[in-house]
Amino acid sequence: MPYSEKERAVLERVKKSPFPTDYKGLRDSINATIGATNAKPPEIGAFHEDVELRQGLRADVSVPKGAGPFPATIYLHGGGWVAGSSKSHRKLGMQFAEAGYLTFNLDYRLAPEYPFPAGFEDCVFAVHWVHENARRWNGDASRMVIGGDSAGANLAAATALAIGRSPGVRLKALLLLYGLYDIRAMMERGRDSGVPGTNRNYLGEDYERKLDDPRVSPIRGVKPGALPPTFIIAGTEDNLLPESYAMAEALRKAEIPHEVHVLEDMPHAFMQMWMLSGCVEGQRLMFNFIRRHIDD
Repeated sequence: MPYSEKERAVLERVKKSPFPTDYKGLRDSINATIGATNAKPPEIGAFHEDVELRQGLRADVSVPKGAGPFPATIYLHGGGWVAGSSKSHRKLGMQFAEAGYLTFNLDYRLAPEYPFPAGFEDCVFAVHWVHENARRWNGDASRMVIGGDSAGANLAAATALAIGRSPGVRLKALLLLYGLYDIRAMMERGRDSGVPGTNRNYLGEDYERKLDDPRVSPIRGVKPGALPPTFIIAGTEDNLLPESYAMAEALRKAEIPHEVHVLEDMPHAFMQMWMLSGCVEGQRLMFNFIRRHIDD
């Protein structure tokens, strides 16, 4: 893909950026980029910050322009289960609203202060809460989508598996942005999940016995009918790319409708890098996918 000089400079800067060595460093690194990733936000109908779902659990709500009713999206931010927030992903949530989706950008609890299953349980609760409360912002709970990036994609897939076993709530689509779906396999490839020690921070010192739990490694729960139509995207410069290929293969074997897109030269987190044409293309593909499935 041909890139402008500015895009090549951004890609080079990302490639050379030092990677944090602990969860506090990751938090600082993500917080330091909030201004850049959230620059030039789109115009939307309304924005409600820190809406309380229950004590200790909040979400930012981005409302599209127009009368609705709007399909509802629950978005789960990335950050290795230990970092990130609705603030770090604010513009992305607003871009969902710009595309016509009432969007709940969830601040699930983070490890190590709140290890597994706290964040996962927050996500499952949030889906049921949105199903009951989306109408407050003229949302249509019969047309719900869940998605996330990186660790948020892990949580989105695990949550979708759990919701698939619950009566009364149906997810129309699952969006998996450069996620990690099989922690054991990733460790066998010689990698921790990003920041050294993240697995222990998220799962505790006894993390080994939890690795095959579908709530932790959702690829282990993929079987026919277990997930809604699924969108997968990653870049060739992402160390987690094998995870996307593995999830796509699991979905193929389970005969779950899906599509997978791998964008040349794109790094991890590129769907927030609005200055890259790959981000624009990735969002175009994602929103087209949702539109094709939201009314099925």
